[in-house]
Amino acid sequence: AAKIPFRLNQKQALLTFEDEEVAQRLTKMQKHTLKLDQTVDVKVKPFTLEMGFTLELNVTISGRRIHVSEIPELPISEDWMRDKLELNFYKTEQGGGGEIENVTYDKQSRTAVITFLRPGASRNFVGWTEYPFFVNGRCYRLSVSPDIDAHVKNFQPYRGVSKKSILLTGIQEMEEGEENIQDMIEIHFQKPSNGGGEIENIKYISKGAICVCFEE
Repeated sequence: AAKIPFRLNQKQALLTFEDEEVAQRLTKMQKHTLKLDQTVDVKVKPFTLEMGFTLELNVTISGRRIHVSEIPELPISEDWMRDKLELNFYKTEQGGGGEIENVTYDKQSRTAVITFLRPGASRNFVGWTEYPFFVNGRCYRLSVSPDIDAHVKNFQPYRGVSKKSILLTGIQEMEEGEENIQDMIEIHFQKPSNGGGEIENIKYISKGAICVCFEE
């Protein structure tokens, strides 16, 4: 389920009721008088969540191509380096992928894309984060990763609304601790005589700010 963030600022309380009719009724009343350690007038604001997004991410891993990086800088031509890479990744005795269709080498970025002829050949390199590269009598370690094609579908922005929740603002700072004030707010809004009802969740913050998340 998508998680939608909401920033709860100081001197605010967020209440979620079991019945959305209770939240809607309290919102229409707008102002409420709470009897805490002193009488406090608070405002109820319509509750709107921050902008969010839904999307589908489709990922396809190529069965024939791999990406190679951290290729060493050597005093040889680019064509020769391509030949060395092809020979190195062809060798099946060290876990290579067999016959190679194409090697695209970029000297500046020290990377290459190797395309094998046989479908599924890239699976030989699953789990290899480093792969040995033998050239001029030395062994180097190349970074190997799968070729991944990712694209986004059905990207949709939305602004969520929790019909079961209300936001209280204007709660004055008092000597009582944060937990005690939260308990008194909960008692007040649970009473049907105050227009309230059963509370599912409540969070009050006296100082600073926190981020709370709602599941879609």
